[in-house]
Amino acid sequence: MVSHDEFLARADELIEAGHFIHARGWVPATSGNFSARLSDGRIAITVSGRHKGDLKREDIMLVDAGGHSLDGGKPSAETLLHTSLYRRFPGVGAVLHPHSPSATLISRWFTGEVVLEDYELLKALEGIDTHQARVVVPIFGNDQNIARLTAQVENYMEDHPDLMAYIIAGHGFYTWGSSVKDALRHVEALEFLFDLETRLHGAKPS
Repeated sequence: MVSHDEFLARADELIEAGHFIHARGWVPATSGNFSARLSDGRIAITVSGRHKGDLKREDIMLVDAGGHSLDGGKPSAETLLHTSLYRRFPGVGAVLHPHSPSATLISRWFTGEVVLEDYELLKALEGIDTHQARVVVPIFGNDQNIARLTAQVENYMEDHPDLMAYIIAGHGFYTWGSSVKDALRHVEALEFLFDLETRLHGAKPS
């Protein structure tokens, strides 16, 4: 069993990430959800319905690897999308899901996927060291049946083990990293690149 101090450390990192992401307008109202994996496999995750710009320690709860509450809190309805990523990628330590304007808009502009290539900022993504990289971000249709949506994402990941992010149409995007800090870097880089793609294709966000 991990110490309570480890949980508090991850909770504080998620709180800080929430403040950063909200300040940039990427989690309006009570949208979005964030999580971090503890060393014993349990997951610290934001409580359902909490405003991400005003997160406090009591807004971070614990779930097991199957997404079941361990402390009586109510996790996000999308918890299964987090736990599936932790199962798939043992090196993932955090998952962040903003509802950013550019990711949401780009899902209206593109169908199936958006391809990011020849951008210097691709080097902000883990494992990429050249602008000549090509990153495919799939776009899945929104679905209130999270188990069904999770299965669709898992089927895609089975054939694309190098996946770094995905978009849910009209909704937002998921990305992850070995730590909250790394996942947050991915959020910032991807939102910038999504913004450039929408501008490039003539749909500049307001």
